[in-house]
Amino acid sequence: MPRVTSTPGPGHPRGQRGARPTRQPGTATMCELYSKEDTLALRGKHIGPSCKVFFAEDPVKIVRARRQYMFDERGQRYLDCINNVAHVGHCHPEVVQAARAQMELLNTNSRFLHDNIVALARRLAATLPPPLHVCYFTNSGSEANDLALRLARQFRGHQDVITLDHAYHGHLSSLIEISPYKFQKDKDAKKEFVHVAPAPDTYRGRYREGHPDPAGAYADEVKKIIDEAHAGGRKIAAFIAESMQSCGGQIIPPKGYFQKVAEHVRRAGGVFIADEVQVGFSRVGKSFWSFQMHGEDFVPDIVTMGKPMGNGHPVACVVTTQEIAEAFYRSGMEYFNTYGGNPVSCAVGLAVLDVIEKEDLQGNALRVGNHLTELLNKQKAKHALIGDVRGAGLFIGIDLVKDREKRTPATAEAQHIIYKMKEKRVLLSADGPHRNVLKIKPPMCFTAEDAEFMVEQLDAVLTVLEESTGSQTKPVISENIPHRTQKSKEPPQENTPDATTDNARGKRNSACSGKRLPPGKRLKT
Repeated sequence: MPRVTSTPGPGHPRGQRGARPTRQPGTATMCELYSKEDTLALRGKHIGPSCKVFFAEDPVKIVRARRQYMFDERGQRYLDCINNVAHVGHCHPEVVQAARAQMELLNTNSRFLHDNIVALARRLAATLPPPLHVCYFTNSGSEANDLALRLARQFRGHQDVITLDHAYHGHLSSLIEISPYKFQKDKDAKKEFVHVAPAPDTYRGRYREGHPDPAGAYADEVKKIIDEAHAGGRKIAAFIAESMQSCGGQIIPPKGYFQKVAEHVRRAGGVFIADEVQVGFSRVGKSFWSFQMHGEDFVPDIVTMGKPMGNGHPVACVVTTQEIAEAFYRSGMEYFNTYGGNPVSCAVGLAVLDVIEKEDLQGNALRVGNHLTELLNKQKAKHALIGDVRGAGLFIGIDLVKDREKRTPATAEAQHIIYKMKEKRVLLSADGPHRNVLKIKPPMCFTAEDAEFMVEQLDAVLTVLEESTGSQTKPVISENIPHRTQKSKEPPQENTPDATTDNARGKRNSACSGKRLPPGKRLKT
C-alpha cells in the first residue's frame, strides 16, 4: 500500500514501514510507495546503473512540487534552480487542468483528424519567422533532433553533419554520434560523417573576448571544416547547434557568429538546425526563441523544441520550411508518430503557451534574469572563485576558477558548492567540459526574491569555502557588498491562493547531472 504522509513533525518515524502520518492543518498530503532507503535499494536492483540521479552520494527524494519549489519526503522545501523542464512552474494548475479535461474526453493515435494538433502548430508558427511554419510533432527533444537530421539529409541528399565541441543533442544513437559531450568519452567513437567545430566560447575558448572578431574567427573554423570535407569528397547536410550551449557550459555565441556560419553552410548545400530544446519558449527574456537574439537577419532552416513545451509532459516538435518539408515528402517514406501530437499532448502545449502569455513569463525572465545577473556580478567582484558570469534571461552560467588569470577550472569546488547549496535547500547543477560551471535554469516563475535568496546562500557558501581553502586571491571588493557569512534562511514565499497548501508560488531532466567528488577528494570546511 502507498505510504501517505504529510509534513512531518519532530521525531517522525521516516524509516518505518507503514508509519501513520500526523496530518496537520494547512499541509498537503504526499504519497510514498516506499521509504527513501527502500526506494534507493529498489533503484539499485531494478534501474540500470547508467541512469544517474542528481546528488548521487546523497540523493534528494522529491515527492511533490509547486511552481518554483520542490518538496522531499519529509516536507522540506527546496528552491528549484535546475528544472527548465517545469517551464511555467511545477504542476501549474492550468496545464494540469488542460491535460485532465482532454484526457477525460479523448486521447488517441495522432493519425486521426483532430483540432488540437493544428491549433498548436498554428500557435507555434506564429512565434517564428514566416519561412518556418511546417510542424512535425514528436514525444521528446531527442526524437525532434533525430527527425531534424532526417529532414536535413533528405533535402539535398547529403550526409555529413557539423556539430560543436562539447555539444549534446539527445540520447538516440543518431544523436550520440553528433554529441561530443557523449562520444568523446571514447576517443575512437567519432564517425567519419561527423565534423566537430570549436565551441564559440569567448571566455576560455580558442578566440576570446580580446579578439577583434571572435564571431568571424569561429565561423572561419566551420568554413575550414567544410572545405576539408569537400576536398575529401564529402557533402555537408547540416550544421546543428543549441542557440545557447547548455551542457557545454552555458555558452553564448558572439554576435554575428550564426549568420556567418549559416552563410557558409548554405553555400555548401547544407541547412542550419537550431536546437531550442533547452533554451526556447521565452527563457532568454529578450525574445521568444533564443536564436532570435542573434538578430532579425538570422533565421534557421529547422528549429527543434522539447522539454519546456509540455511543462513536464512529453511533447516536442520540429518546425521547418515548406521547401524542406516537400523534399522530405518526395522521399516516398511516410512519417507518422503514434503519440507525437496526440490530443492530450497538444492540449498541454496550448496551455503552456497560454500561461507564458497571461503571466508575462517572457517579461519575468528578462527582469528577474537581469536582476540575478547583476547580483552575481557583484559576487564576482567579491569572490575570486567566480571567473565569469554569462547568460541571458533565466539561463545563466557561473564559471568557477582557481586562478582568474589562468582561468583554471575549479571542478572540485563546483561539486562541493552544489552539495552545500543543497544543504541550504537550493538545487543547482554543475556542467561544462570541466564540470566547473554552475548552471541556473529555473522555472520561469522564478522571482526577484528567489534570486536574492539563492545569491545570499551562494555568498555564504563561497565565503566559507574561500576561507577554509585559502583561495582568497585579493578579489575586488565592492563597497556595497556585505562581507559576511549568513545563516541559511527559508526560501521566500508569496501570498497566493496556493501558499496555504504549498508555501510556494510564482528544469535533458538532462543527461548533464553533476556528480559529487569521490571520498578522499571532498573539500573540507
